[in-house]
Amino acid sequence: MSTSIPIDVPDAFAASYGGNNASARAWIADLPRLAAEMLDRWTLRPDGPAEHGMASLVLPVIRADGVPAVLKFQQASEDNAGAVPGLRAWNGNGAVHLLDHDPDTGTMLLERLDTARPLSSVVDDHAAMQILAELMARLVAVPAPPGLRRLADIAAAMLDQAPRAVRALRDPAEQQLVRTCASAVAELIGEPGDRLLHWDLHYDNILAGRREPWLAIDPEPLAGDPGFDLWPALDSRWEEAVVATGDVTRAVLRRFDLLTEVLGLDRQRATGWTLGRILQNALWDIEDGKTSLEPAQVALGMTLLRR
Repeated sequence: MSTSIPIDVPDAFAASYGGNNASARAWIADLPRLAAEMLDRWTLRPDGPAEHGMASLVLPVIRADGVPAVLKFQQASEDNAGAVPGLRAWNGNGAVHLLDHDPDTGTMLLERLDTARPLSSVVDDHAAMQILAELMARLVAVPAPPGLRRLADIAAAMLDQAPRAVRALRDPAEQQLVRTCASAVAELIGEPGDRLLHWDLHYDNILAGRREPWLAIDPEPLAGDPGFDLWPALDSRWEEAVVATGDVTRAVLRRFDLLTEVLGLDRQRATGWTLGRILQNALWDIEDGKTSLEPAQVALGMTLLRR
């Protein structure tokens, strides 16, 4: 058994993630033991307090060779099941480098990036979106490895759920938007694509690196069409960088045109798959009990439909 000093699980993380269910609380309670075991197994020493996101805990460490790294702990789930094969397929090309992995617990040893410098810290939105687009182009250039979730299956499930979701919405205009999004997906489902998608590439999931200026983190890999990957970028810093311009339509189209141009995407297909993401978000919100859509989703969808 390791004699390493147990990590302190931040109270905020324990309260937020542990509130999900009994399984999450048990996983939280076991984190100090798990961290001590991984520190011992990979000959690591802690190098600062743990940080956390919505569903993971990240501990800065130093390897035996003196190289800084991080341990990432996350409870195994469908969302993160593809992270390891995805990171291996990218092999550090545009994404954080996976140094080691424990398949039994899902713990990952990753290269250390600068958490104090996310892409959202770049004030110039055009410059930030250019960086994101160029990074995304590199990521989706890689074919998806076998075994990942497939957009074809996800799209089919969304189409099955859409009629019930429409009935749950109160606003007829929002009901029509969901129907339109579903129609767009139905037209594209026969060509779902085979690229390796990040699925959550927004400004805060891109950090400054040492070997490269910027690298992607926290992928939820999916096999599909790159157009399905645009929404998180379009939604990044929505209030500060889109609404604050005073012209939402112009700001959205500027971002959309930049992304599709850099990635070399057909704009009509990219519009359809972005409407698919809006449908997916709507289905998630309705599943959580909501009876109206997020205003940003409506604005983004209506803008793309009017272009």
